[in-house]
Amino acid sequence: MNDFSYKFSKLEICDLDDLVALEKICFPHVWTEQQFWLCLKQKEYYIFGLKKSGNLAAYMSFQHIIDEMEILKLAVHPTHRRKGIGKRLLWLVLQDCMNMGIKKAYLEVRRSNTAALALYTGFGFVQTGVRKGYYPDNKEDALLLFLNLITRQKD
Repeated sequence: MNDFSYKFSKLEICDLDDLVALEKICFPHVWTEQQFWLCLKQKEYYIFGLKKSGNLAAYMSFQHIIDEMEILKLAVHPTHRRKGIGKRLLWLVLQDCMNMGIKKAYLEVRRSNTAALALYTGFGFVQTGVRKGYYPDNKEDALLLFLNLITRQKD
């Protein structure tokens, strides 16, 4: 991403309205304001974002458990897609996680989400399993992905 006019930061309660609005734009089944609020208040959950001109362009949430992280959500506003914003956000968050001593990253993704799969596999995530019929709206499978951050750090 050549455009570094995006500001990376840990999101806070004051970002709650922007998070909920972006969530509604990006996903058919959304987290509620209460779910975001709980993530922002609990110490083992993190939400980082990229803002441009003060507006939330993308966010990524994850849970930190000992030396592992589980990516919960990654969303990019449609007007900021295809600009490397998701890639930049993922890279920045993974760098922070490695600095925090996190060694392993996990996530689940819809089998049909080819853009997300390309992003994650491009970072070295590998498929470790499948949750058959995981998504309730259409019984689509969830692919389980894993990344060893220690190995990635050596690359």
